[in-house]
Amino acid sequence: MQGNLPPEAQEKIEELQGLQETAQEVAVQKQEAESSLTEAQNALDELENIDEDTTMYRNVGELLVETEYDEAEEDLEDKVDTLEIRLETLEKQEDRVQQQFESLQEELEDLLGGGGAMGGGPAGPGGPGAGGA
Repeated sequence: MQGNLPPEAQEKIEELQGLQETAQEVAVQKQEAESSLTEAQNALDELENIDEDTTMYRNVGELLVETEYDEAEEDLEDKVDTLEIRLETLEKQEDRVQQQFESLQEELEDLLGGGGAMGGGPAGPGGPGAGGA
């Protein structure tokens, strides 16, 4: 069917597909950042239950290197801060992609004479923000 579409409509469909791919990439990055943030926060919480004199180690590539309590705490706090900023950036990017998708979808629908037969956003009708349990 796409062969019967005007070139401008075909171009918009390709842009929509590109935005879908971008949305999926951002969603994966966001999920990874959320997971890393949870791990870092859990480690920081666990650190509060450890005596400051306890010998501690951190990963440096393939090695475990002895570290001080204060240094470990500072590293984890920095990691949490960095991941929170990263997550916030990804959420903003996700919102921008969603807005671009919706705008482009409206343009395409106008081009094709109305009809709401397109999907439900970058992730389809059941994607992020669809609600439910």
